[in-house]
Parts: sequence; structure tokens; C-alpha cells
Amino acid sequence: MLMPVFKKVTAIAGFFLITLMSFNVSAQLSGLPDFTHLVEEYSDAVVNISTTQKITKRNSPHGQIPGLPQDGPFGDLFRHFFEQQNYKKNNNLKDNEDSSAKHFIQSRETNDSLGSGFIIDSDGYVVTNHHVIKNADEIVVRLKDRRELKAKVVGSDARSDIALLKIEADNLPVVKIGTSSNLKVGSWVMAIGSPFGFDHSVSVGVISAIGRTLPSESYVPFIQTDVAINPGNSGGPLFNLKGEVIGINSQIYSRTGGFMGLSFAIPVDVAKDIVDQLKSNGQAKWGWLGVLIQDVNKELAESFGMKTPMGAVVLRVMDETPAKNAGIEVGDVITHFGNKTINRSSDLPLAVGQSPIGSNVKVRIIRDGKQKRLTVKIAELPTEDELAENNATKKETKSNRLNIEVTPMTSEQRKRANVDNGLLVQSVDEGPAEKAGIRRGDILLKLNGQDLKNTKQFLDVVKSLPEGKWVRILIQRGGSPRFLPLKLGE
Repeated sequence: MLMPVFKKVTAIAGFFLITLMSFNVSAQLSGLPDFTHLVEEYSDAVVNISTTQKITKRNSPHGQIPGLPQDGPFGDLFRHFFEQQNYKKNNNLKDNEDSSAKHFIQSRETNDSLGSGFIIDSDGYVVTNHHVIKNADEIVVRLKDRRELKAKVVGSDARSDIALLKIEADNLPVVKIGTSSNLKVGSWVMAIGSPFGFDHSVSVGVISAIGRTLPSESYVPFIQTDVAINPGNSGGPLFNLKGEVIGINSQIYSRTGGFMGLSFAIPVDVAKDIVDQLKSNGQAKWGWLGVLIQDVNKELAESFGMKTPMGAVVLRVMDETPAKNAGIEVGDVITHFGNKTINRSSDLPLAVGQSPIGSNVKVRIIRDGKQKRLTVKIAELPTEDELAENNATKKETKSNRLNIEVTPMTSEQRKRANVDNGLLVQSVDEGPAEKAGIRRGDILLKLNGQDLKNTKQFLDVVKSLPEGKWVRILIQRGGSPRFLPLKLGE
């Protein structure tokens, strides 16, 4: 009686064993990867990063005043007056006693945030995102063995969103750095990080696209994936199936604040260059051209005499920039920069940014339906403050004491005009320059005996001009130079 049952059980077990083996074989044949060995080998080199930012608040000792308008132009005035009177009353102060330094209490609050990172050197160098550690007063790196170590910032670059940290430890586990130059859409990738503070969480997916440009992010060709990335994953590594880091998880697209199937990583090839600069100099330098650009669509391509839409059309050329000096003009379509083809306008900032400072780069453009080659000498991208200062200088040239707007001349314009220096008059409004007879299109060569070389120097000379006295200005019009008398203060 038992034998048939035993045979039946054996047969059923055999059937399930064969089915399971068939499933495993089919899973392998279908290309579904096994990530367990990657997690075991490289998760030790992934770290949790927590930051603390101390915020100083000024609080009234009596809290908010009931019925006091908190908003509007008089809110601060009422608040200051009533709080000061209350403080004097409660502290037995007379009206003539100064309580300005006393009627507010300084309170310290903290703003904590979480992120991820990974160790690239056994001596303690850690890579993460710039936005993870931005404005942090204290940075703590927590290792997988639960050690917590304070980190210092070696360098940080906002444009690439890369930061390099240093912790004091030896013989640390490290990741294996790969390349992002040969990525293919559809390839499997894995992320390890600390979403919402859950350390060493693993998520997997595929590469959805490469070379993505995001709004206000011009210097990074992002890797788009469908890997689940959430707050806290920022700065963590993106691995390929070889266990190599091919990206740094940086951003998500979300309407809810959580994962929606679109995540973006910084290519490791971009990160490597930035990390090397941060390690050597504490900061990263980017090449600069000095143009405002847009994409070329089908209709624009036809208007430019192009067979297919490609390149970056120049909308504006900034003054005193490599583009201006090279002779690039508004309406030019940049199709090649060095050895790189500019298919989309988003290709240009990265190509320029990664060019060595001071190098001469061949640029191919289309102007009036014809191809032309120019040479650009790459300058260093100014800081945000310097760019703002340049914009302020440009605005100032429109409202100076002469009421005149001038711009630097390109090398080609100087060559055509046969001058070594000078400023081109863009507009003349009612004022001293107009009374002197200066017109749009004139070239200003000298003012009060000083050669005019750039807009900043021009503004300095104009500021130093005496009131109510005649000064001379040398201009060139129609190829002929002439002096004009000019007086301020009439």
C-alpha cells in the first residue's frame, strides 16, 4: 500500500524539481540577471551621509502678538514696536533705555538631511552630490559596519552636482570605477543607497536613455533609468552588471516627491574629471564660450539652408567673451565644436565645458547658408557672481553719464575698421553724447586722451570726466577719424 504512494510522491517531487530547474534555466536564458553577488561584493563601499545645518532664529520672548498683522509693509514695524514695549514693561526698563540688543532671543535650530555616497579610495575619499552637503555645518558618514565618522569637504562643484569628502580611516572598501562612454539603452543597472534613511537599500532597472539634458542643467548629459530612486538615494552609485560604477544618482522627476519611474544619474566619466580637479585644486574649472543658444527645428533648418535639423543656433553673443573675440555672430548655427558633432543645442555646453582652459578649438558654423570655420580660444567659465557683475556692467553702459550704450568690437570688426582698439556705439539717447554729435555705429577710440579698450574702462573714464568742462572724444565714422568736443553738466 505504501509503495504506490511513495512512487506517486517521488514522481510529484521529480516533476516540481524539473519544473524549478526549467524555470531557473529559462530565467537565465531570458537574460534576467542575479544581483546578489554584486551586492555582497560592493555594498560595503556605499555609505550613508547625514548633514546638519544650524539655523539661527530671532524670536520674540513673548511669541506672536495676537491680532498683529504679520504680513504687509507695516508688519515688521508693528511687530518691532510692540515687542520692544512688552520687553521694557516686563523687564522694568524705561523708555530711554536701549533694549535693541535684548528684546530678541537667539535660538538655534537644526535642519538635518540624508544622502548617500561611495568610497573611491581606501584612504577615505568619498564621492557624493553637491546638493547633499550644500551649506552643511556638519557632515557625518556612516559605514556599513555602523562606524560614524565626521567628514570634511575637499571640494564641491554646483554645476556638475559633484562633491568630494574626506574621512579619517584606513583600509576602507572601495568601489570599482567603470566608464559611461559605451552605455546602451536597455542595459541592466543597480543602485545602492539610503532612500528615506533605509541604509543599503538595493533597487534595479534598466537604462532608459542617455545624454538627457534637464532644465537649468547644461553641463551634465544625464543617464536616465527606471531604477527606483527616492530622497536619500542622492549621491549613491549606479552599477552595471560588472559591478562597476557607471553613474551617480542625482535627480528624479516627480510630481509627488517620490519615485515615478524617471531617475537621472551623472555619468561617471563626467564625475571622474570633476573629482580629479576637486582633489587637486578644491574646485572645478569649466570652459566658456559666452553665447545664448537654442535648438534648430525643421523649419529653422530650412530657413538656414540646412538639409537636416542639427546644431545650436546663436541667439546672443555676450560682450568680451571667447565667442565675441572669435567672430561668432547672432544667427550662426554651430554644427561642430572641436571633434564633436553638435546634434542638439544641449551638446554644446558640455563640449565647451570640458575643453581645456586656454586651448584653441576649431568651430564649424553655418552662416547665411554657407559653412565657415572659426577658431575659439576657450576661457574659464566665470562664477555666478562674476556673471552677475558683467550683466550689471552691461546695464550700466545704458545709463552712464553720456547716456550711450557701447559694446566691444570683435577682431574681425577691428580688422575691417583698421583699428587696434575701440568700442562700437549701439545706441545714443538724449544727453551729452547726442549733443556732441555721436551717432549709432560710430567707433569710440579715445576719450579725454585715454584709449578705449573695454566697457569697464570706458565706464571708469566716463565717471572721472569733469563737470562743465569741454573734453575731447576721438571717433571713427565711415573709415575716417575725427575729434568731437563734449561737455558734461549742461
